[in-house]
Amino acid sequence: MSTLKEHALPLDHASSDLQVKAKGFAPKRWLYLIPIIFITYSLAYLDRANYGFASAAGIEQDLGITKGMSSLIGALFFLGYFFFQVPGAIYAQKYSVRKLVFWSLILWGFCAMATGLVTNIPMLMFIRVSLGVVEAAVMPAMLIFISNWFTRKERSRANTFLVLGNPVTVLWMSVVSGYLIQAWGWREMFVIEGAPAVLWAFVWWRMARDKPEQVNWLTQQEKAQLAATLAAEQKGLAQVRNYRQAFTSPVVIQLCCVHALWSIGVYGFIMWLPSIIKQAAVADIVTVGWLSAVPYVAAVAAMLAVSWASDKTQQRKHFVWPLLALGALAFLGSYLLGSEHFWLSFVLLTLAGAALYAPYGPFFALIPEILPSNVFGGAMGLINACGALGAFVGSWIVGYLIGLTGNPGAAYIFMFAGVLSSAILMAWVKIRR
Repeated sequence: MSTLKEHALPLDHASSDLQVKAKGFAPKRWLYLIPIIFITYSLAYLDRANYGFASAAGIEQDLGITKGMSSLIGALFFLGYFFFQVPGAIYAQKYSVRKLVFWSLILWGFCAMATGLVTNIPMLMFIRVSLGVVEAAVMPAMLIFISNWFTRKERSRANTFLVLGNPVTVLWMSVVSGYLIQAWGWREMFVIEGAPAVLWAFVWWRMARDKPEQVNWLTQQEKAQLAATLAAEQKGLAQVRNYRQAFTSPVVIQLCCVHALWSIGVYGFIMWLPSIIKQAAVADIVTVGWLSAVPYVAAVAAMLAVSWASDKTQQRKHFVWPLLALGALAFLGSYLLGSEHFWLSFVLLTLAGAALYAPYGPFFALIPEILPSNVFGGAMGLINACGALGAFVGSWIVGYLIGLTGNPGAAYIFMFAGVLSSAILMAWVKIRR
C-alpha cells in the first residue's frame, strides 16, 4: 500500500478530461452557495475578533482586568476552539455539515451577546472559552462543505471566498465597532454584533444542503457531471485506511506546524491591531477603527489575486511560503521603523496583513488534494486545531508583550519569528506531483 509520503497527485486522463468539462458547468453553485458560505464565516469572525475593540475601549478598567489578564482572556477563545476542532470535523464529514453549522450559529450568537452582560472576570473567561467551543467545528465543516460542491480546479477560489469572511468582516467591523462603542459602549457592541448569528442560523438552514444530489436547482446532468468529477479526483490519491494513519503522516504533521506558526502572526495581528495603532498614533477610537480597516482592504485584494493564480496554475505550495516570508519581513520592517515613522510603519503593517491572508485559499485547497475523502475532513480539523493553538499563543503573548512593555516592539519581533518559521517549514514540505 502506498504511504502518504508518496503523494500521487496527478489524475488520470479521464479525470483530467472531466475537470476540463467541469470548469464551466453549473455556475449556479457559485451564486447559490458562495454568499451563504461567506456570510456564515463572516459572522464567526465578527464575534471572535471584536474583543480587541472592547479592550481598546476600556473593558479592562470596567471589570478591573490587568493587562496580562486581558491578553489571556482574549486568547481563551482559542483554547476552546482547539479541543473541539477534530470531533466537529469528523461529525461534519460522517453526518451533516448543515446541522452542525445551524446549531453552532445559534450557540455562538448567544455567547457573543452574553459577553456584553458580564459583570466579573470569571464570567468573561467562561464565555470566551464557550465561544471557542461552539465555533470550533465551523471552519473544517465549511471546508468539507466546499469539497462536496467544488472541484479541484475551483477549490482555491471557493476556499478564498470562505476565508474572505475574515478580512472583509474585520474591515467593516473595525469601522462599525468604533462607532458603536462611541455611541453606546462596549457592552452594547457585543449584544448588537452577536444577534445576527442567531437570525442567520435559520437562513442557513433554509438554503444549505450537504450534497449536490439534495437540491433541485441543479439539473440531473449537472449533478451527474459534478459527482463524476469529484469521484475521478479521488482515484489519483494514495489510499489511507483510517484517521490514525492520516494524522501521523509526515505531511499532515508538517502542515499542522506550519498553520500553528502562521496563526501566531495572524491572530496576534487581528486581536491587537487596534491597540497597536492606538498606542502608536494616540488617536480616538473611531480613527483607530478606520485605520484598522486599511490592512484588510489590501488583504481582500491579495487573497482574490492569489487564489485565482493558484487555481489557474494548479500550484499550491508556491503560493504559500513566499507570501509568508514577505509578511514576516514586513513585520520586521514595521518594527525597525517604529512609531517615529508611523505612516511608513503602517504601510509595512498593511503589507504584512495582506501577505498573511493571501495564502489561505491555496493552503486549504492542498489538503483534499493529498488525502482521500474518507480522512481529509478529520485532517482539516487537526490542522485547523493546531492553527487554533498557534492563535492562542499569538493572541495571548502579543497582548501580554504590549501590556508589559507599553509598546508593540516586542510583539512585532514575536510575530516576525512565528511567521518566518512557518514560511521556512512550508518551503521544506514535500508535495510530490
